[in-house]
Amino acid sequence: MNFDAALHAPALPHLSRRLRLQYESAQTRWVLRDPEGTVQLNDSAAEILRRCDGRHTVADIVSELEALFDTQGIAPQVCALIAEGTRRGWLD
Repeated sequence: MNFDAALHAPALPHLSRRLRLQYESAQTRWVLRDPEGTVQLNDSAAEILRRCDGRHTVADIVSELEALFDTQGIAPQVCALIAEGTRRGWLD
């Protein structure tokens, strides 16, 4: 796990209450909505943020995604996105 990024990530990340994560069928993608606008997410970011519900640790999220996609070594990317989401105010 990328410990530098993990240090800036909440233990149990959860989406900010001011945001709504929703799937836009017209755009065939997930978006984050807030009072100021919309952020389009790529598939990887959406899969990570969908699991930021305050019940999953970062390690849980990594394990679940590695099993789902039959891959290993994605912890640095997951930690980086969670740290960036925290910095942007998407996650508490």
